[in-house]
Amino acid sequence: MSSPKFPEPPPSMPETSREVIDRKLNRLKENASTWVDMDIDARIDILKRTIETMKRAAPKWVESVCNAKGIDPESQQAGEAWLSGPATTIRNIRLFIDTLEANGQPRPPKTWKRSNGQYVAKVFPSTIWDRIMFGGHEAEIWIQNGKPPTQGKIYRDKTYGVAKEGAVSLVLGAGNISSIGPMDALHKLVVEDEVVLLKTNPVNAYVGPFLEEGFAPLVQAGFFEVVHGGAEVGKYLCSHPDVASIHITGSDATHDAIVWGGTKKEQNRRKKANDPKLKIPITSELGCVTPVMVVPGPFSDFEMTYHARHVASMISHNGSFNCNAAKVLVTAKGWPQEAEFLRRVRAEICRTPPRKAYYPGAQKRYEGFLKAYPEAEVLGVGGEDIVPWTLIPEVKPEAGEYALTNEAFCGVLAHVSIDAKDAPDFLEAVVPFVNEKVWGTLSCSMILHSESEKRYSDAVDKAIAGLKYGGIGINVWPGLIYGLVATTWGAHPSHTLDDIVSGIGVVHNSFLFDHPEKSVVRAPFIIRPTPPWFHDHGKLAGLGEALVEFESDPSLTKLPKLVGNALLG
Repeated sequence: MSSPKFPEPPPSMPETSREVIDRKLNRLKENASTWVDMDIDARIDILKRTIETMKRAAPKWVESVCNAKGIDPESQQAGEAWLSGPATTIRNIRLFIDTLEANGQPRPPKTWKRSNGQYVAKVFPSTIWDRIMFGGHEAEIWIQNGKPPTQGKIYRDKTYGVAKEGAVSLVLGAGNISSIGPMDALHKLVVEDEVVLLKTNPVNAYVGPFLEEGFAPLVQAGFFEVVHGGAEVGKYLCSHPDVASIHITGSDATHDAIVWGGTKKEQNRRKKANDPKLKIPITSELGCVTPVMVVPGPFSDFEMTYHARHVASMISHNGSFNCNAAKVLVTAKGWPQEAEFLRRVRAEICRTPPRKAYYPGAQKRYEGFLKAYPEAEVLGVGGEDIVPWTLIPEVKPEAGEYALTNEAFCGVLAHVSIDAKDAPDFLEAVVPFVNEKVWGTLSCSMILHSESEKRYSDAVDKAIAGLKYGGIGINVWPGLIYGLVATTWGAHPSHTLDDIVSGIGVVHNSFLFDHPEKSVVRAPFIIRPTPPWFHDHGKLAGLGEALVEFESDPSLTKLPKLVGNALLG
């Protein structure tokens, strides 16, 4: 019951020698205190310069991603590489600049207490740009119950003359989305006050040179370095005396190998004795079997087709090599429109173009699902380097079920129908089902008709409160929770080192809340214009390029191009 442990691909970049690694770590260690002591104005200046170098590196960065993933750089699909790479990273930097200008404690638009005493902070929209680009979207950060909504601890401490010692953090990058590594690094730099050595994942190490180019001001100042290599390099780094903390995006198996030892026998022995092999702090994001819960409601013909497209797009984005890709579709047996909705989901999946299975081990993982479910419906085109879109119908809602406890990390969607006749019934049943029988707590999505939301508001609120996920999307793909940056990205804070599941800690979190529990993003039932993650967006490339320009320096003059591409999508 876990996220998959991926085989190591052939390297796309030469492995960094231990001599060079030692030299880079030594340089970072020498400059760590300088970073801690740097005043806010100087930090803002270096981050502003980083936006400029990042923007210049963006076209080559995007081209490298497209080439590796089998995307025509001139096609609309190239927009996916723009949006999930430089655009999101630059937005991250820009929002951190805003945070620093507020001395690490930006005021959220609204903060309130729930009836149980739990604080909730509205973090989006917070600017006129947010309202223009994401009309009708709202995002909240729920604070852990019993904790205060405090922000920016390291910056509060500095006002009292208390600063942490300079330290080097190791970031073990992810291989699927090219912004994950650099954004994890930014979090370590700005939120945790640590300089960063980023080890690229062998799957997308080709991005490394462009990250060095993009982060040039931080590299030149001795605050950021990049190295390459596989498991052996990672093992060397994790035990290096100059590394003071680690952040990993990957699998729970890799996490446990780092923390508890390389064999199951050693892991079990150490867990029993509470004696981790790793003696330094580690945070992590380790995947999820992401559920999409369709609440019964009076769907019109248009609404049904729209959300079938939505589901298909949640599966197909980035070839389904996403930890937030739709993996389990949950519907209600008693919903009169259930069968028709499933028919339309099948139809939308069928018309979704195939994607190259660039991530190592995809075919083998796919075969594991076919073996477990011979009745699986192949709905897309397959091939030597293509895993076809596949639906597994009528999966039993039982603990230990293969499709509910193994992250496919390829284009497989399981369908579960639970006993429920209406919205309150479904909400009452689906929360314990996904909490207890579906592996992972990173993110989930709920498709909720506006009429059902109005009529059953108390039941909806209770369900959202009860969901044990770090990110909850209402009428929106959880990928937006990742991309907003104002929100947190990470597992529900209920895991421990010896039962890690989806990980410990969060990243992004540009409002710097000290004790986040989860982020909730709410979107209109029908999002207009077409959301950029929809697989059939007609102007995605232009939108991606325009967004890089806009996020670099928002202005009214840049809006026409941005809005035009959005409206024509």
